[in-house]
Amino acid sequence: MTYQYRIFESTATLPTNWNDVAAQSLFLQTTYLRVLENSAPTNIHCQFIGVYQADALMATAMLQHLDLGKLAGFGNRDHGLLTIARNFLFKRYASKLAIIGNNMLTGQHAISFRLEANQAEVIAGLKDFVDALHPAPHLTILKDFEPIDATMFDQVAFQKSLKFSSQPNMFIELRSEWKNEADYLNALTKKYRDQYKRARKKASGIEKRQLSLAEIEQLENEIYILYRHVADHAPFNTFFLAKNHFYSLKKELGADFRFFAYFENGELIGFNTLIHHDEILETYFLGYDDKIQKEKMLYLNMLYDMIGCSIHNGFKRINFGRTAMEIKSSIGAKPEQLFGWMQHKNHWINKNLGFFFNLLEPEAQWTVRNPFKELD
Repeated sequence: MTYQYRIFESTATLPTNWNDVAAQSLFLQTTYLRVLENSAPTNIHCQFIGVYQADALMATAMLQHLDLGKLAGFGNRDHGLLTIARNFLFKRYASKLAIIGNNMLTGQHAISFRLEANQAEVIAGLKDFVDALHPAPHLTILKDFEPIDATMFDQVAFQKSLKFSSQPNMFIELRSEWKNEADYLNALTKKYRDQYKRARKKASGIEKRQLSLAEIEQLENEIYILYRHVADHAPFNTFFLAKNHFYSLKKELGADFRFFAYFENGELIGFNTLIHHDEILETYFLGYDDKIQKEKMLYLNMLYDMIGCSIHNGFKRINFGRTAMEIKSSIGAKPEQLFGWMQHKNHWINKNLGFFFNLLEPEAQWTVRNPFKELD
């Protein structure tokens, strides 16, 4: 088979059957792509790739160009000389990234195929197509594929690529017998029921409500301050959201995007966001005042609220994303390893890419918790 690859710079120019082919992921469909058009981070340029066989659209893909040179730093995970070394290496040798996938999300939102497509051939041609772009990126990355997809990459096009895995995605499969939050609570062991009760007691007096589009716009500055407070203290960061990002999401996704705000004495102290993705609830970005978060156990309460929302609305799974694995594990989330493939344009660096990756992205150390009673 021979495939042709075409770049689209705007959703207005996408073919009429784009969403039919992109049905595998909401995050490849035009409603979400318009969000990126209107509110992508300033250091991310998004392009959409159509894969054709003759005149037939066979696959759709997301391509994100990241310019890490536009960031002052990449998080506060490291200190001293390691921070200086990491910032230098990233900016000098890995500042221009071409990512087939979505750097703002966890999961396989890189490509969606028609059933008739030869997936391995499509993805090999896609990598070659991106590698040939000018100017050439330092790194070409395909991200967040499940283990079942690994066979697609067992071919010549990826022989020089590094297979890698960073922090796992944390998820919960919601049990069919959970009809409300009380059923979830009853499934926990006493230790973790006590944790739940302690967290709920700490949050006494906090008002939680879902915001409308108009309210998100009205509170945009306060929302962004809370988001940046969390983002600026994250262990690792390659972008910052635009201030209008949540407004744009609500405008495009409507009821499929939920914005939950937390208030104390009428003041916004935190928020979390959720996206409906078929039978999956995707957790998105959040923000909070760190002092109040610790005092009120706000983050843990948000996690419990996400579980309650999922059960109430009949979702079968919650994707919690990466980071904070241990606390997510304490509420029942399990790790799911995802894989990516990367290749550097410099032959010597590429040959030693595994060493540099392990140096700059060390394995996170955390303790797996099991909060549930044993099933009969």
